[in-house]
Amino acid sequence: MPDKWSPKLGDRIFRPRRIKIFRLRRVLGIPAVFSAGYGNVGSSIYYALGIVALVAMGATPVALGIAGILFIFTALTYAEGTAAFPEAGGSASFARHGFGNMAGFIAGWALMLSYIVTISISAFTIPPYLGFFFEPFKDSPVIGTFVSMGIVFFLMVLNVIGIRETSFINVGAAVLDILTQVSLVVIGFILLFDPANIWRSIVDHWPSTGNLFLGIALATIAYTGIETMSQMAEETKKPEINVPRALVMMIVAVLVIFAGISLVSLSAMTPEELATEWARDPVAGIAYNLPVKLIQTILQPLIAILAATILLIATNAGLIGISRLAFSLGTNKLVPPGLSKVHTRFKTPYIAIIVFSLIAIVILLPGFFATDVFANMGALYAVGSLLAFMFAHASIISLRIRRPEMPRPFKLGWNLRIRGREIPISAVVGLIATTLIWLVIMITQPYSRWVGLGWMVVGVIIYYIYQRNRKKSSDILISRPKNR
Repeated sequence: MPDKWSPKLGDRIFRPRRIKIFRLRRVLGIPAVFSAGYGNVGSSIYYALGIVALVAMGATPVALGIAGILFIFTALTYAEGTAAFPEAGGSASFARHGFGNMAGFIAGWALMLSYIVTISISAFTIPPYLGFFFEPFKDSPVIGTFVSMGIVFFLMVLNVIGIRETSFINVGAAVLDILTQVSLVVIGFILLFDPANIWRSIVDHWPSTGNLFLGIALATIAYTGIETMSQMAEETKKPEINVPRALVMMIVAVLVIFAGISLVSLSAMTPEELATEWARDPVAGIAYNLPVKLIQTILQPLIAILAATILLIATNAGLIGISRLAFSLGTNKLVPPGLSKVHTRFKTPYIAIIVFSLIAIVILLPGFFATDVFANMGALYAVGSLLAFMFAHASIISLRIRRPEMPRPFKLGWNLRIRGREIPISAVVGLIATTLIWLVIMITQPYSRWVGLGWMVVGVIIYYIYQRNRKKSSDILISRPKNR
């Protein structure tokens, strides 16, 4: 009799191993990870300048520079966390390991908000760039908003049936984008750069202290892409080495290009022009103001096409990212299984894609009638992303204290030693800075405050109800008498 049961025992040992079939394959190298992250950052260049200029005016380069320092600290935190936990989830994964499931859910839910707004804001800035070919796309709020909503709906359908861009397209688009942006910076410095004019723009249009802080907060939207790269760790070869290297590469590329474009923009136009006429398509404004007609003629349509393409990829990447995040949270039983349900035919998390696409479309609705919708979307993005960054920094600090023996393939330097524990200074500064900036937005921006808080409250209610029902189901199974 025992011999007959031995295969069943063997099956029990073997069954967990079969789950590996459903894991993501580790096939991506540094170029693919870098290009995916830069795809988000590169796209944000096409609208971040305008969003920041709406409130920071002449201090736009200063706000972007301060936010860039914060970006360095955050990228280093993500490098340590991703190397230690090479799995999909990003800050939600760090928080789950550092503080438990509830913190993991809150970080993931905040991250979902930033993904949704990324979808909305990327789609919202495509029509103005295409306005070079058809002016109503730029000049008519109704037409522009309608086209933006149509783009989100179109990509929703594509993602439900499983069509997505390949890493090859990402790499190619990122390379072309970097070359174009570097060319624009070089040409702008040669033809437009005027230190005296930039200094006058900064001094004459220096914002109030509140607007400066708000500008720094909005400038964080320029440095997206960290979460995207962290989310891809589970698909990356040697993630403990390759993801940190890709993050460091992105730090250098982003800071150089953003510094150059922000300075060239104030040489090409006044802060008022940047914040009004060219708010949604600031890079097009630089090309438009180039003094050499031949270069202007070449760059204007090139930037219009490239910007629309990169922003379309970023919109789609937001949909892919949020569906992957929903799947990760569902796998860890942090959200109802419906959000991570996979379509039987298309093999995509279709419910998450549809639900969050529709929310992104709702966020676009004020574009038909509101004048401040662009700045509101930027601040709302910052509410979600900064909260996720706060959890990332706090989780790294917590893990340093609670699990000092844990292997860390990438470990931050410049540590404070407290009771035998090494606390990274960059994570501490990053946590303090992101918390303060988040509080500034919550205090000064009523739209972002109420929408952001409403989103988080709804999420906590969903989490509480789902976990309570799970516990009841478990109790019923435990109390149910076994069949004899």
